[in-house]
Amino acid sequence: MSGRSRAAVLLAAAVSLSAVLVPSAHAAPKTPRTAVLDGARLERTRARLDRDPRLRRALADLTARADAWLGQGSWTVVDKPKPAPGGDVHEYLSQAPYWWPTTAPTADNPWGCPYVQRDGQRNPEVDSGTDRQDAEKVFDSAYDLSLAWYYTGRRSYAEKAGQILRTWFLAPATRMNPDLNHAQFIPCRYDGRAIGIIDFSQSYTSVLDAQAILATGAPGWSAEDRTAMGRWNADFLGWLKSSDFGKQEGAAANNHGTFYDMQLAALAYATGDTDLARRTVLAARARRIDPQIAADGGQPQELARTRSWHYSTFDLVAYTRLAAIGRHVGVNLWSYRGPDGQSLFKAVDYLLPAATGAAAWPHPELEFHRYAAADVVHAAADAGDAAAESAVPELQAPPGGDLWALRPAAEQLDSIAG
Repeated sequence: MSGRSRAAVLLAAAVSLSAVLVPSAHAAPKTPRTAVLDGARLERTRARLDRDPRLRRALADLTARADAWLGQGSWTVVDKPKPAPGGDVHEYLSQAPYWWPTTAPTADNPWGCPYVQRDGQRNPEVDSGTDRQDAEKVFDSAYDLSLAWYYTGRRSYAEKAGQILRTWFLAPATRMNPDLNHAQFIPCRYDGRAIGIIDFSQSYTSVLDAQAILATGAPGWSAEDRTAMGRWNADFLGWLKSSDFGKQEGAAANNHGTFYDMQLAALAYATGDTDLARRTVLAARARRIDPQIAADGGQPQELARTRSWHYSTFDLVAYTRLAAIGRHVGVNLWSYRGPDGQSLFKAVDYLLPAATGAAAWPHPELEFHRYAAADVVHAAADAGDAAAESAVPELQAPPGGDLWALRPAAEQLDSIAG
């Protein structure tokens, strides 16, 4: 083969690879109006994919996830073995994860009641017969598939994401009602509980961002889909604001309250109520950071748990996402300092010795995973925390790879679904 022919073949291969990794310029999506993710940053990252080996490695991990979702689902709330209390199959149902039966089930007592609490010990029965795991698959798959479409332009990813969202939220026969009246019920005790709202608040912002990404021109996600999803989000936001459960969760003094604020602000922003989003982020300074983060950066309510490492990183997932929403509405939550010097930077720095492996975590933890802190450390580093930035090279990559460069919004990487 001549030198010119060989060069032509190599050029063609490079062009082909670039076409797989990055959609052509004329087909480039608009900047997504994401609630937590920074849409402009996604756009800049997308433009660099073909010349940044680190991003290409992360993209390989992301597309591996997306490829796995192509053969799964769709999921729906109507196919659980038993409906929620009241009998409406469209009602979301989940079971309290840390509550256990005290006796063997019998014909007269099929649940084995009464139930007792064992903090941090997950009852395996909660993963069957309710909607919790299916909802998590909807959230995760829609997010991974939408991001994979945005970065690669592969139609199959967008179409699958749209199918999953329509089935769970929009199709009349299979849609979920926009409420959480029966989340984390306890058999023979409660038909639903306010703290069950965290089933959605810990992950639903991924769905909001997936919708925003698809709205930039994804095939298989129509104007009708966007309008209908907007109505569902508005109805869900209304329920969060007005229901007794919503008010109780908003009053919580630990990670439940932080996640409630984060979800409220994200839904407000996504549905166009930027004033509510801004008020919620601003209020979190005195309402959340001051009482929930100590002067040394510890989080006393979370440190008291049997899973103190998990819940310390978990609460910071909510805080860092709330700070990301604040960026869209002109509030810098990272710069806030409480009356005793409390700050998000201090809360993240408190984790760094254990996150980097430099020291053992000095609090109770039933199952320590060092990688659980990776995303919140990345978030602090991006926000200007020098200590966190220095720690990034020492972080343990989570299972499935470190995707921060492609989706810079914190996830709970060691989720125990509770």
